[in-house]
Amino acid sequence: MVDAAASELNRGSAPAGDTDNSADNSSAIPLSDDASDALVIDAEDAQTAKRETLEPGRALAIADFAPPSIGAGEKLIRLAYRLGVPASTLTSPFSKPAKPRLLATVNSPLPGDRAAGVALRAGHFLVHGVKAPITQMDFSAKARLTPPFERSVHGFAWLRDLSASAPREQCTQTAERVMTEWLNANEKPAKGAPWNVELVGHRLLNWLVHAPLILSGNKPHQRTRTIEAIAETARWLDRNVSKADDRLGEVAGWCGITAAGLLLPEGHPRRLFGEAGLIRALGDLVADDGGVLSRSPLAQMDAIGLLIDVSACYRARELDPPEALGTMLDLLVPPLLTLVHADGALGGWQGAGAVRASKLAGLIEASGVRTRPLKDVRQWGYQRIAGNKTTLQFDAAPPPLSRHARAGCASTLAFELCAGGQRIIVNCGGAAFAGGQVPARIEQGLRATAAHSTLTLEDANSTAVHINGKLGAGVAEVEVDRKALRLGQGLATRIAASHDGYAARFGLTHQRVLIMREDGSELRGEDLLTPAGKKGKRGKIGFAIRFHIGPGIELGLSEDKKGAGLALPDGSYWQFRLAATDGGGTLSIEESMWVDGGGRPQPIQQLVIQGMTSRGGASFSWLLKKMG
Repeated sequence: MVDAAASELNRGSAPAGDTDNSADNSSAIPLSDDASDALVIDAEDAQTAKRETLEPGRALAIADFAPPSIGAGEKLIRLAYRLGVPASTLTSPFSKPAKPRLLATVNSPLPGDRAAGVALRAGHFLVHGVKAPITQMDFSAKARLTPPFERSVHGFAWLRDLSASAPREQCTQTAERVMTEWLNANEKPAKGAPWNVELVGHRLLNWLVHAPLILSGNKPHQRTRTIEAIAETARWLDRNVSKADDRLGEVAGWCGITAAGLLLPEGHPRRLFGEAGLIRALGDLVADDGGVLSRSPLAQMDAIGLLIDVSACYRARELDPPEALGTMLDLLVPPLLTLVHADGALGGWQGAGAVRASKLAGLIEASGVRTRPLKDVRQWGYQRIAGNKTTLQFDAAPPPLSRHARAGCASTLAFELCAGGQRIIVNCGGAAFAGGQVPARIEQGLRATAAHSTLTLEDANSTAVHINGKLGAGVAEVEVDRKALRLGQGLATRIAASHDGYAARFGLTHQRVLIMREDGSELRGEDLLTPAGKKGKRGKIGFAIRFHIGPGIELGLSEDKKGAGLALPDGSYWQFRLAATDGGGTLSIEESMWVDGGGRPQPIQQLVIQGMTSRGGASFSWLLKKMG
């Protein structure tokens, strides 16, 4: 099918109603007469268009986003607790301290991964498709686990999966077995992953939310030991929560403290302390459009999940959560939906893979927030166009600042396209899953500009990619302009954006224009290189424009290397064509990789326009169109 379609491309065939320009230039895109001027934007248009300049996002600034209003007495209690006065002294100064116990049973609406829970009952941790026997797991602080296993094992995320796999009585033996082995290996706080503030916050919250799994056994000594570990962990967090690596880690710590204040005896001072810290940390984590400052959809999901669990702890005590927590959930959900494709799964941005539709749907349902995706998330920086079961996602903002970055990626001006449940253009994604089936050694490569569907110069990243998920110098500003326009007999959405990531090194600014028809059947694009100063530099520079093609799509290249056919698994067919432009370059097919929602790397292909072009500026126009 692909070979036959490629032959049609070579003959310059065009769909009915389009103008066939192949007689004059075999590389021309077939454009309808009334829309031929809608594709290309020249340098003068770029300068005169009304554009907004975006810089890295700033923390939330909303007047009514504040801790609950409390009286002078409670303020004094909160201050005293923060200074280290024991809760028993503040609540019952003339009584003996209460023995540790849980005051309520929590029912969290967040679903777990049943397959991972079944694997646990069979004796294995299952993390991003990798099995690790419980008997061979080193739970100590000295052990070197990959980040995904650290999060699951030391953060006790596995408790939720276990609870989803079977009735409680069938799960308690496994839960208590792992709990006992972990406590044996971590009798006292120490340096290392088990005592990372973020993981401790998750661990304490998971212990409290899933307490029936670890406290329902018939061994009183084990039950007492577990309760004491919960209480001691809460005291440790009280003292160390401010030492988190970043704001999301601090939010996790404050969530654990707040939950302990709700569910442990004499917890009122701790709850006051936790609520104030949590709300302040949330304000520092989130930009004013509701996107976390790391720009990571996985971090966005994590923040939503933490607030869902904390809210469940309030309900367990028949208390209303602070209004600010509900406000924050209302802010967090719409930006996440911006990065949900037409197939219901997540886009591959800032280290995320294509998280499955069922997991996303479960999270959104548990949040209780009913809303629609934001089309234009300015500070979080992702633009979205949707029409007729086709979705376009476009990264039109600077990357996160290094102090906020998590698996930070140099993805500025990359895009993804999904039509009818099929990913057509993707980013490689999955850097945050490295250490599972994704090899840790390729993590930095997955964060590079070349791992995204955008333009690179001299194989360099638009923003420097450092180790440990951090980013360096590069894109500082992005100019973006979005508007609707008429295209032929229908409507379309046009987004133009440019970044300065290559200006200092190569003296060039990259601008990308994307125009998608409202029915989702056609995407027109242009990539422009314009001099950053008044004069362009002399000579040539190497460039590559990459379009990573979704899984299961067959590619066929035309003989003139200016076009390609894409045969989708559902039987539909799309045509890609490079226009005659002043930038030069030829089209080729190369190997690539895509990380799916289970953290599994899958081989795919990519279309690459590459060659040498003038350092004085150039333009490259292309068309991706559904045929038939």
